[in-house]
Amino acid sequence: METVDKFGFIAEQLAQRRQAHLLRTVQPFDPQGAVVGKRGDSLRHGSANREIVNFSSNDYLGLSKHPRLIAVAQDYMQRYGTSAAASRLVTGTYPIHQQLEQQLAIALGVESGLLFSSGFQANSTILPALVDSSSVVVCDRQIHNSMVQGILASRARFIRYRHNDLAHLEQVLQTVSQRDYNRILIASETVFSMDGDRTDVDALADLAHHYNAILYLDDAHALGVLGKDGLGLAAHHPGVDILIGTFGKAFGAFGAFVGCSQTVRDYLMNYCPGFIYTTALPPAVIGAISAALELIPILEGDRQRLSQNAEQLRTGLHAIGGDTGTSSSQIVPLIIGDEAITLHLAHWLDQRGLLATAIRPPTVAKGTARIRFALSSHHTPDQIDTLVHAIRDWQTHDTTN
Repeated sequence: METVDKFGFIAEQLAQRRQAHLLRTVQPFDPQGAVVGKRGDSLRHGSANREIVNFSSNDYLGLSKHPRLIAVAQDYMQRYGTSAAASRLVTGTYPIHQQLEQQLAIALGVESGLLFSSGFQANSTILPALVDSSSVVVCDRQIHNSMVQGILASRARFIRYRHNDLAHLEQVLQTVSQRDYNRILIASETVFSMDGDRTDVDALADLAHHYNAILYLDDAHALGVLGKDGLGLAAHHPGVDILIGTFGKAFGAFGAFVGCSQTVRDYLMNYCPGFIYTTALPPAVIGAISAALELIPILEGDRQRLSQNAEQLRTGLHAIGGDTGTSSSQIVPLIIGDEAITLHLAHWLDQRGLLATAIRPPTVAKGTARIRFALSSHHTPDQIDTLVHAIRDWQTHDTTN
């Protein structure tokens, strides 16, 4: 009997990705802030390390290197150890976990909060706990993959409305409200991770109220950067039922949380597998989050610099004919379209000491490959000018485009 390679499908799939310029790999970096150390392409070949300006990090305020976060993380680790060593419902809940949840709830103006290990884990496990096969989820077409995975796992009916088109959303809500669903849930982001634009939280809340829908908002890229005291666009908003925030971006730490009512918190503690069956966040991470939560409200100057950096980059890219879509935040895409050309630009920038990652399908829609610039308050105007000039030089050089 002929033996068939049981993993042959893997080689085929990888070959297809490689041929389509969509193959993903990892590259090690030595973190230093807005400038990072990039290791050689292959340790086996002994390529030299070099410094490169980082335009791809979500460390929007540079807090991951802040001495206060480092000091508190070290203190918590000394006092509580390196791990919680159990799930929250066993012995993994320390007083510091509960204190942080209470502090987050107060700061964000929600009744209660619950910590999760990551934003992906939160979205992909909370949504299936809230809706089921008798429900309908109506979501923005550009929501993060973690939310998509959660909706698919829920087996609810899944309807996407056109990106940021709330008139289309209302048309969908009018239709689904006349059908026999047990629950309607609206899912969106406040700042979209690939486009850098924002949703209208007030309008979403009005629609959710009118159609008696659960409003579920992922505030990951606004938290720490936008809103009153930098606490996001969904904070202190009574119309937002479920608020998801993450700490691996502007907070400079790791983990996530859900802001909700006490009743929803109690429900998730009993019905959300992503909370029930995972080890609690380690003490050092809790310390770093706590320190960031104290710092962020007083970092208005840093947020202003971040906003100015983003505006400088958009203005510079527009001046050379670049398409930045509808970006209005610290995330600025340069939409190229073709995957191979986008990779060529990323390589061109890399060779000039500028780290800017190419984002390709399936992360974004086919035909919308882009360089996604994620800015920091620690970037200087000269660094942004250098980036724009490098892109202009690429446009005029004899390249693949």
